[in-house]
This record gives sequence, structure tokens and C-alpha cells, in this order.
Amino acid sequence: MPTFRYVAVEPSGRLARGTMEAPTEAAVVERLRRQGSLPVRAEPERGGRLSGLLTVELGRRGLSRQQVTDFTRELATMLGAGQDLDRTLRFLAETAPGARVRTVVEQLRATVRDGGSLAHALAQHPASFPPLYVGLVRAGEAGGQLAPALEQLADLLERQRRLAATVISALIYPALLLIAALGSIALLLTQVLPQFVPLFEQSGVALPRPTQILIDVGGLVSAYGLWALLVLAVLGLVLRAALRRPGPRLAVDRLLLHLPIFGGLAREVLAARLTRTLGTLLTNGVPLIAALGIVRGVLGNTAGEAAVDRAALSAKGGAGLSGALAESGVLPARTVHLLRLGEETAQLGPMALRAAEIHEEATRIGVQRLVSLLVPGITIVMGAAVAGIVASLLLAMLGLNNLAQ
Repeated sequence: MPTFRYVAVEPSGRLARGTMEAPTEAAVVERLRRQGSLPVRAEPERGGRLSGLLTVELGRRGLSRQQVTDFTRELATMLGAGQDLDRTLRFLAETAPGARVRTVVEQLRATVRDGGSLAHALAQHPASFPPLYVGLVRAGEAGGQLAPALEQLADLLERQRRLAATVISALIYPALLLIAALGSIALLLTQVLPQFVPLFEQSGVALPRPTQILIDVGGLVSAYGLWALLVLAVLGLVLRAALRRPGPRLAVDRLLLHLPIFGGLAREVLAARLTRTLGTLLTNGVPLIAALGIVRGVLGNTAGEAAVDRAALSAKGGAGLSGALAESGVLPARTVHLLRLGEETAQLGPMALRAAEIHEEATRIGVQRLVSLLVPGITIVMGAAVAGIVASLLLAMLGLNNLAQ
């Protein structure tokens, strides 16, 4: 009897991986469902460690987020118009914008034509379609609502992309301004200021303390600047390796959520991801515990993941999830209040989506406020630093002028 590798969300909400002997992949999926788990992927076990390594390496080259979103939107539109799945996939393969998309769609169609479900076909491409995607499609197929599920999934992917793009694009200008400021100051210290040093040395007069400090700092930057950058790069690599360990990563993620200015924005982003994903899963028929297991994988913050784990255990015990989320202290109070209201009115899915809209808007406003503070702040600091360097030079020049008179 062949052996299959599987990935499934357990009733506790955790993502489980393992092997199982069964006659077919469908039998593996059915057995996992009887155990109360939500199957995400089941595939024949490949022989040898080298094959597994090659699979991982090749699997990293998946579709981009925008390509997945466009594919999902087109698939939902055609299925909603009454087209069957095989014809839809054939059309999408023929009109694919690139070779990579065409290859993936053709492989999906081949699996579906062999009798597999769309969710099973998607699960064969984990680099392109994460467990959240596969879980929603599986729930849509089980409920006979595949087209609406894909439409909501496309909306979810688009909202996630817009949220990430809003944060990243808003911080590009302050980052460039900061780099320009540091470069300008370094240029003044290492190129402009040394031009006046011979003049000061020839005069034989003691320089003012601010000017001498700047000259010493410029000398240190010129002599050890590259070494300092190298040390910073090594420290960055060490820090990155340390953050891969659960303990340090949890401490840093928890600290980020409680910083004075950035912490509030980070909590809003975390709440937006949690509520948007949870609401989409619940409104598509995914059970709460399985939904929390999938939500855990999209947060990107280990403190938030720990809070979701505690909430899953609380919900499994019948105590609800809002209380456990409130005790974690990683989410805004508004999030907990809306989720508690959803539990009390048996409208947790719709209320989570409503909370997501609120937090996404709060994130957009928070990013705008942060940028409005960073840009003038960096400009003022840069102007003050340049003015200080120029003032120190003028002070020394005035001293030389008085000596000459």
C-alpha cells in the first residue's frame, strides 16, 4: 500500500505534518476529515532525501502575490458566469501573462482532469498557494460555493496586498531622506572638513572645542567607517540568526507591539490581518478551530501566534476566544470588544470582517500620521546637524580672523 505525506489543521488549531498508508490520496483526505482535521495537502511520498531537497528548492519559485490575485479573480469571474472548471482552467492557461503562470495553471488542470479536486491541485503548489488559500477553496468546494469563495479570496488577497503596499510605500520617502541625511553628514565630515585642517594647523592656534570634536569624529569616520559598516552587517546577520530561535523572536515581537509610537501601528496591522483572515474563513464555512490554525500562519508575529494558540485552546474548551485574546494584550481593545460582540450574537465571522475594515482604515491613517512626523523630524535633525558643522567651521575661521588682526 502506498505511503502519502499530508499536511492538515488539527482540531486544536495546529498545523500537523505526517505520513499515512492508504490506497489513494482521497482516502487520506477522508481519514483526516473523520479525525476532525482539515486537510491541506496530501501527496505520494517521494523516495530519498535528495528528492525532497530538490522539491523544496524548486517549490520556492512560486507565483507572485499579484499573479495569484489576478488568477483567483479571473477564475472566480468565469466560474460565476457558469463555466465549468476544466474549460475555465484551459482558458486561463491559454491567456496566461507569462510562462510560469501558464505552467502552474496547466498542472492544476491536469490534476483536476485526473479526478482530483481543485483544492488538492492547489495544494501541490505550496509556494504559490498557502494553506489559507487551499483551506478556503476546500471549504468552498465542500459547500458547493466555489465561485463566491474564490471571489472573497481574491478580495482578501487584494486587501492584504494593498495593506502591505500602503505601509511600504509610505515609508520609502522617509527611508530615502534618512539615507540622504546620513550621507550628507558623512560627506561633510570626511571630505569637506579635512580641507580646512591644514589651514588650522598652520595657524598654530588652539581650535575651539566643537571644531576639534568634529575634526576628530571626521578622522574616525574616514579611518574606520568601512569597518564599522562591516561590523554592523555581521551584527545584523547574527541578530537575524538569533531571531530564528523561538525565545528571542518572541521577546522581540512582543517588544515591537509595545513601542511608544510604532507599537500602536504594529498592533493595528496585526489586528487587521487576524480579523480579515478569520472573518473570511468563518463566512466560508471553515470551523473556528481550524480557522484559527490557518490564521496563525498569516500573522507574521510570534506574540500574535501565541495569543491565537491560547485563544484556540480557550475556544476548544467552550470559553470563547475573545477572553484569551484580551489577556494576551497584543491586540487593540477595540478588536477584542468587536470579537466578543460577534460571539455573543453568533455573528463572529461578519463582525470580524467589520473589525478588519476598521483596523485597515486605522492602519492607513496611522501610516499617514507616522510619515507626517518622520519627514519633518528627519529634516530638522539633518538641518541641525549640518548647521552645527558649518557653525563650528565659522567659529574656527572667526578665531583665525581675529588672530590675523
